[in-house]
Amino acid sequence: MADLFASDAETPGEPVENAPLADRLRPRTLADVVGQDHLTGPEGAIGRMVAAGRLSSIILWGPPGTGKTTIARLLADAVDMRFEPISAVFSGVADLKKVFAAAKEHARRGDKTLLFVDEIHRFNRAQQDSFLPFVEDGTVTLVGATTENPSFELNAALLSRAQVLILHRLDAAALELLLDRAEALTEKTLPLTPAARDALLASADGDGRFLLNQVETLYSIDIGEPLDPAGLSALLHRRMPVYDKDREGHYNLISALHKSLRGSDPQAALYYLARMLTAGEQPLYVLRRLVRFASEDIGLADPQALVQCLAAKDAFDFLGSPEGELAIVQACLYCATAPKSNAAYAAMKAAWKSARDTGSLMPPKNILNAPTRLMKTIGYGKDYQYDHDSAEGFSGDNYWPEEMEPQPFYAPTDRGFEARVAERMAYWDRLRAERSDA
Repeated sequence: MADLFASDAETPGEPVENAPLADRLRPRTLADVVGQDHLTGPEGAIGRMVAAGRLSSIILWGPPGTGKTTIARLLADAVDMRFEPISAVFSGVADLKKVFAAAKEHARRGDKTLLFVDEIHRFNRAQQDSFLPFVEDGTVTLVGATTENPSFELNAALLSRAQVLILHRLDAAALELLLDRAEALTEKTLPLTPAARDALLASADGDGRFLLNQVETLYSIDIGEPLDPAGLSALLHRRMPVYDKDREGHYNLISALHKSLRGSDPQAALYYLARMLTAGEQPLYVLRRLVRFASEDIGLADPQALVQCLAAKDAFDFLGSPEGELAIVQACLYCATAPKSNAAYAAMKAAWKSARDTGSLMPPKNILNAPTRLMKTIGYGKDYQYDHDSAEGFSGDNYWPEEMEPQPFYAPTDRGFEARVAERMAYWDRLRAERSDA
């Protein structure tokens, strides 16, 4: 564990010649960092801190391979602080105590410590709390790095003492700049056609470290003619998309799918469905969300939406993957193109609230069952009007508790089948009004 906590306050020397390409291309100054100008530029939060010569505790949140560790190291150099790196994967409370003790000793000598905690979200709540007194008294300036949403993974107390800075996945321009630097450093042109070069950039999925590892693999192979996209694909693998089924990527994509369906965009909905299923999401989870959507956002505007989603679930159970996934696609497209209404959802919320507010009000006696003589004697079922005996099959009777006015929970829209429901309800309302006036 000693190497894990070795101080690295001095600017690291030039990497050795046989070091990995990503290490040899590691930026030497914050100005060399690619793709994060919104933070490291003169107007960015980090740029302003460096210009002022004062660094506050920060949390760097971003995808893998976007420069979090590099930025932390360069920050220490830029403000003349001692750099102390640890990893939450390999460290415990005992290791943290050693780090804080060493930082206190250096503080007595006038040396400030930047404590860099990689994957800080892996520390539990108690371990995160152990940082607080040392951050508050200035023993360390904390720079944490995480790929997970800090709102979910970090203590509120810790977040209140640190500024969260968001790093972007590297775009095509930033990745292209990394390729240019790799070619300049090695003095070798990548053996790729222009189309294959574009495919290589796309395969990195915004991860600069992954891209440079791919480049290093290409340089290590004796390639005669430049590779086209098919040749590149046969030689190298794509980076797997960042998607943790129990973390933020999961919730971001299901939210995007749901809102694309609600917005009646079948193309976008199909894209997010594909993103989830190709990344390994459980098809039955997606089907559950589609079933929910059919009731929440379509409802009686198209009652067949719910039938389609349940049929897709049955088809997937019957066929399995990959054949059954076509049924999921069909349900997704049906929901996206169906008329939309949340009237049933709104009615449910209103009715549930009314039920909680009104407590145990008794229904009117005329609609109560009277299985015993005593119940009949006290009026249960008296004057009940059997709807099928009326000419319209509608009695217009009152079904609400005496202490409660009728409530308009459900307000159908004029879209799809629900428009017919609205006409029917309006007709019944007219009959009620006529009979109450009679």
